[in-house]
Amino acid sequence: MGGNGGQPGTHTYTSLAEGGPFGSVEPPKRPTGRLIMHSMAMFGREFCYAVEAAYVTPVLLSVGLPKSLYSVVWLLSPILGFLLQPVVGSASDYCRAGWGRRRPFILTLAVMMLLGMALYLNGDTVISALIADPSRKLIWAITITMMGVVLFDFAADFIDGPIKAYLFDVCCHQDKERGLHYHALFTGFGGALGYLLGAIDWAHLKLGRVLGTEFQVMFFFSALVLTLCFIIHLCSIPEAPLRDAAKDILPQPAPQDPPLSSDRVHEYGSIEKVKSGYELAVQGEKNKNPSEQIQRTMTMKSLLRALMNMPPHYRCLCISHLIGWTAFLSNMLFFTDFMGRIVYHGNPYGAHNSTEFLVYERGVEVGCWGLCINSVFSSLYSYFQKALVSYVGLKGLYFMGYLLFGLGTGLIGLFPNVYSTLVLCASFGVMSSTLYTVPFNLIAEYHREEQQEEQKQQAQGGGPDSSGRGQGLDCATLTCMVQLAQILVGGGLGFLVNMAGSVVVVVITASLVALIGCCFVAVFVRYVD
Repeated sequence: MGGNGGQPGTHTYTSLAEGGPFGSVEPPKRPTGRLIMHSMAMFGREFCYAVEAAYVTPVLLSVGLPKSLYSVVWLLSPILGFLLQPVVGSASDYCRAGWGRRRPFILTLAVMMLLGMALYLNGDTVISALIADPSRKLIWAITITMMGVVLFDFAADFIDGPIKAYLFDVCCHQDKERGLHYHALFTGFGGALGYLLGAIDWAHLKLGRVLGTEFQVMFFFSALVLTLCFIIHLCSIPEAPLRDAAKDILPQPAPQDPPLSSDRVHEYGSIEKVKSGYELAVQGEKNKNPSEQIQRTMTMKSLLRALMNMPPHYRCLCISHLIGWTAFLSNMLFFTDFMGRIVYHGNPYGAHNSTEFLVYERGVEVGCWGLCINSVFSSLYSYFQKALVSYVGLKGLYFMGYLLFGLGTGLIGLFPNVYSTLVLCASFGVMSSTLYTVPFNLIAEYHREEQQEEQKQQAQGGGPDSSGRGQGLDCATLTCMVQLAQILVGGGLGFLVNMAGSVVVVVITASLVALIGCCFVAVFVRYVD
């Protein structure tokens, strides 16, 4: 970015290598308040995730869901997300809505989250009021509840990619790092608040009696928090519509002009990032219609080609992210059950008035407090990450997150004890914060490196080859590793538990996978100096 003609208040924008010669703006430095507003989406999302973690199993049990359908509920959403995440990520790169490229997708997914929560928390109550026949009521209650769980999981998993791409579009490199730390910080706060509210016995409080059941109380809080957080998020930082960028290409000079003569001047107050999208108008094809080129690129064939041709360092980062989330989810999805069965020696299949069942429930409650400790420590660690990264770098943070989680879960599995387990839950927070920040920091570093390479090639009079990839697609590809991890965990851990006859194998497996991840992030992941 440099000046142009000595005009005050104006800036010249150079090209950003998002897989091709896309013009872009280096956005101005954002105030801390704006980055906090942007992070509120993660607070609302994680709050709702915590509510689902606390209530989805009781809801499914209360409607009488057959055990044969449990795998359908847990696997359908990640399978859909894994298949569609890159498609939607690429579509957001090309979105020409007047409101911006990412925010229309974020708003749509937030509404889907709200609808999903309404269905799975209130579906049984609504169906009971509308249908009197018991057999029809059972079928409809199960159907609506399943739809709600799948819809919520699908949208909540999906929304992370557009949120990260939105941050990368409107922030300079330093603000991307700050923004990711705030994202992890408010993710922890949201999860902690959700677990705390979920631990309250609302049935014996006035609000619970007014709204009906604890499910309605939690829907009230979830809907309120989600709505407020996403309104704040969507109003945080303005986006420039992609169509403005397409219009700006048309009056470009002939190819024989110097490469930098196509730089344009814009006011910061009008459009802060005009050329962050995919404008596949390469140097030798400036006479073609940009909108036609954009539409031609948005095909499934070119999308698959872009994914297959992903540079090796992106591919290794995706594999490391998959390993990390597989270890993390393996532990988190079975942690409360582990506390009830192994630590407290309870029995979930005992009679509901039996001592062993009540002991199991007590263990589950303490497990929820352990998850709350995880969320709080995730926020604290996210805050200290900014200081640690200057000493150990991203490689040190990445390695340390996997190592501490692997050692912590290993100790929990080998020496199950109430107090030591709760203390070691802090290692879960380290891993959570690491997974939410370091991989996306590396994506930002890779894109900055590509930007610098693009500028060098333009200065030499050439143009780079277009790979058809953008920040939205790269963030979506990284995020869909979470869905793939869910598929692996949902399809494989149940088999392991049945083989071993104990949920201890889950915790030990999580530890081993995390330690393998330590070696992978140290050897195969590339870090930019």
